[in-house]
Amino acid sequence: MNKYILSLFMLFTIISFGQHKKDWEKIKSLKVAYITEKLSLDSKQAQEFWPIYNEYEEKKHALSRKEYSQIKDKLKNSDDVSEKEAKKLLTLKISIEEDEEELDKAFLLEVSKVTSAKKALLLLKAEEDFKRDLIKQYRQNKGGR
Repeated sequence: MNKYILSLFMLFTIISFGQHKKDWEKIKSLKVAYITEKLSLDSKQAQEFWPIYNEYEEKKHALSRKEYSQIKDKLKNSDDVSEKEAKKLLTLKISIEEDEEELDKAFLLEVSKVTSAKKALLLLKAEEDFKRDLIKQYRQNKGGR
């Protein structure tokens, strides 16, 4: 059984038992194995790639938290938001999206330097495939909803 099939099997097993913090850590480990295999990273490339990827993920997560705490949380009571506050929130949303775009650009350029342009593109596909497989298995475990 190759690593990919084994990783997916483990991922699906984890999902079926719930989504606790420990499970998220296992999913993250499976994602690392999945991406490493899909990109065919050798040990040198992996040593350079994963610190860059991890830093990118942390920054991306921080932007998501900022968006949630400063925008989405306030929109729960959107009827109470004034036009002035709405303009302020919209400006902040646009600013966060611009920050995300700059982060993505810088990340892809840096990854392409330590691996290759082709592997940077393959990374985008591998991430999407991993998410798709994760969602597919989640739906299957929830009775196809």
